Amino acid sequence: MTPVEIYTTPLCGFCHAAKRLLNKRGVQFTEYNVSFDRAKRKEMLKRAHGNHTVPQIFVGTTHVGGFEELVDLDQSGKLKALLAA
Repeated sequence: MTPVEIYTTPLCGFCHAAKRLLNKRGVQFTEYNVSFDRAKRKEMLKRAHGNHTVPQIFVGTTHVGGFEELVDLDQSGKLKALLAA
């Protein structure tokens, strides 16, 4: 399975929702809390092309975006294909 990374903060409802969706689908992921980690926040900004909101989700080298984009991929069946790539 393609590695999944998600940049989050503890108080972000969309972050929790994204993690629930990934867990529901049986997807393992690496989570980075960017609340107080300047290096990870800077990394997120670079990888997400300046997007500063959380969550920012990556499947392999593909920038999925945030929670809404993750839901769209899941509902269209494209998330499963992206994970298998």
